[in-house]
Amino acid sequence: MKSDIVDVNETRRDLTVEVPSTVVDEAIGRAAARIGRAAKIPGFRPGKVPVTVVRQRFKGEIMQDVAEHLISQAVGEALVERGVEPIATPDIQDLVLEEGKPLTFKASFDVVPAFDPGDLTTIEATEPAATIADDVVDQSLERLRERAARFEAVESGAVAAGHTVVISLERRGTDKDGKLGEPEKHEQVSIELGAPSNPPGFDAEMLGLAPGATKSFTLTYPADYAIPELAGGSVDYTVTLKEIKQRVVPVLDDELAKDLGDFESLAALRARVRTDLEHEAMHAAERQLRQDLLKQLAARVPFAVPATLVEREIDRRLEDFARRLMDQRIDPRQANIDWQAFREGQRAPATEAVGSAIVLDEIAKRDGVSVTDEDLDTELQRYAEQTGHTVASIRARLQKDGELGRLAAGLRREKAVSLVISKARITKS
Repeated sequence: MKSDIVDVNETRRDLTVEVPSTVVDEAIGRAAARIGRAAKIPGFRPGKVPVTVVRQRFKGEIMQDVAEHLISQAVGEALVERGVEPIATPDIQDLVLEEGKPLTFKASFDVVPAFDPGDLTTIEATEPAATIADDVVDQSLERLRERAARFEAVESGAVAAGHTVVISLERRGTDKDGKLGEPEKHEQVSIELGAPSNPPGFDAEMLGLAPGATKSFTLTYPADYAIPELAGGSVDYTVTLKEIKQRVVPVLDDELAKDLGDFESLAALRARVRTDLEHEAMHAAERQLRQDLLKQLAARVPFAVPATLVEREIDRRLEDFARRLMDQRIDPRQANIDWQAFREGQRAPATEAVGSAIVLDEIAKRDGVSVTDEDLDTELQRYAEQTGHTVASIRARLQKDGELGRLAAGLRREKAVSLVISKARITKS
């Protein structure tokens, strides 16, 4: 077998291969014999079909079998001989396969060249402070207080600003062309006055009404109204006020703290809120520091990152986004999203992510960072606790899907990140 590798650029390689005709003919003979043993052709007993008939009848299948077998074998041998490891399945081009002639083809693929990731002690980064100011705690407590608000019936009086009205209503619209729509009736509708979604002018019509009162009025929608079906049209309303409610916000005191959880006093609630905020701030600071370090590592790649890896990372990001939409019961196919624009918007961050991963892999190789069986077991145990499955079943599934190696690679990179953090010069803001 003859083979040669040409460097197209820093990361792209073209492998040209020529397999001798004798090897090709032997492979054709073996494939024809194997297919002939299973062939079922009228007029011939199973396994007794003449070779000439098999080769004529199943030529396409035979040649496909030979191509797949010889190409895989030839590419594997050539890459092992040269110590080259593609990052994805090679793209086969210019294939020539004929009986009695050598098999020739070109295999194009991307590689990640070895390089020196540099001195980690020269990396500098600032970790944001995780302290929480008193006013931030106050704002969180106020949000808790607002969420604890309840609605109470207004026993007497008329509708005023800020009230919530419970009404029955009948409405009928007329569009901008004067076409009259079908009437609609609704019972026990709750509307909070001042809500941004209320029709323009509706709140003013409600002010001063007393329970039991009925009122008819017409609202005209502006031509630039956000809902196109209503823009420039009008709606006739007839409403009957059933009940008036007002939103009551509790006092921020010990009693509210007890209502919100296992807190003996407002001071205990405040302490818990501060602790939670500090915990969130600490994780946010760690994420920011990590992003800063990874950005600096990506800049250390001395070549353009392989396009194959960038496209793979973009695909992963799109799949993850689509999965999050489905978790929210949104069909990604029905969502009004320009997927091509979204894809291009992910190219820059995907390129940076791939670059940092490449550097972390080189750091792991250079500094002997490895993943032990104990590391894998710990991670699998964490998955088991989250999913309710056994460690054995998770391991078996990952092995079956070929994902165990990817999990180990991810853990190795995390260890490399920890190594970078331990060596980098980090200051706190």
